[in-house]
Amino acid sequence: MGTDKALLPFRGRTLVEHIAAAVRDAAGSVTIIGDPQRYGRLGMRVLPDERPGFGPLGGVVTALATGSAEWSLVVACDVPDVTSAFLIELLDAAQSSSGHECLVPRSPAGLEPLCAAWHISALPKLRCALEAGHLKMKEVVLKLETRICPVADARLFRNMNTAGDWAIGHE
Repeated sequence: MGTDKALLPFRGRTLVEHIAAAVRDAAGSVTIIGDPQRYGRLGMRVLPDERPGFGPLGGVVTALATGSAEWSLVVACDVPDVTSAFLIELLDAAQSSSGHECLVPRSPAGLEPLCAAWHISALPKLRCALEAGHLKMKEVVLKLETRICPVADARLFRNMNTAGDWAIGHE
């Protein structure tokens, strides 16, 4: 993309603010894992990644290690079509789930571990995966006690990764 996707303008605010609003509606609070100097001006809790350079898995580990909830929603900053209604359903399903370490949606495009609910009990295994250099999220979730949640609408997880994606998707 060549720029920080989270700070791109989207429907009158930044993309991260748009997604954070959906998360806040579903979970009651939001924490951004990232550079506090970059995101601190947004008025949300911002924590630095405890393991910078380790990709999304490092962010998930930081979120679970610093959170206070049994279940945490982890949502990437570049899925603008995710809705608070979907996140509420996801969190409700996770909280009524027993014995699982994460609840991961599966759309027709595949697993969506960066829009998932994570149980605090997954933290030791996630740290081990991080230390071992196993950073591919789709592989990591398959090594956990994961409940897969089928989702028919892949558009919920439409990702903005390129300038082309942005040009056709930020109306």
